[in-house]
Amino acid sequence: MTYLIYTAAALAEIAGCFSFWAWWRLEKSPLWLLPGLVSLALFAFLLSLVDTNAAGRAYAAYGGIYIAASLGWLWLVEGARPDRWDLAGAALCIIGASVILLAPRGV
Repeated sequence: MTYLIYTAAALAEIAGCFSFWAWWRLEKSPLWLLPGLVSLALFAFLLSLVDTNAAGRAYAAYGGIYIAASLGWLWLVEGARPDRWDLAGAALCIIGASVILLAPRGV
């Protein structure tokens, strides 16, 4: 379930940030910022749903999922296919995030 929350949070964050990118870099209407702000608020809410007792650990583990989701966005939305180095880096990040998230912890 945590990976689903992280994935949804990543998509919300990327979409929210992309709205600013579109407004500023692609010269889209400032109205693009409104759904972007809602999306960023959704991102923050979703990340708070992760079942952990330390926010920093939740954020650290999320980072790996965010990187992989960003490459998915690159390919599906921006039309630029990730290369083998992108994929290798994302795999390393997912492994690192999983170690942080799934490591046995003392009570």
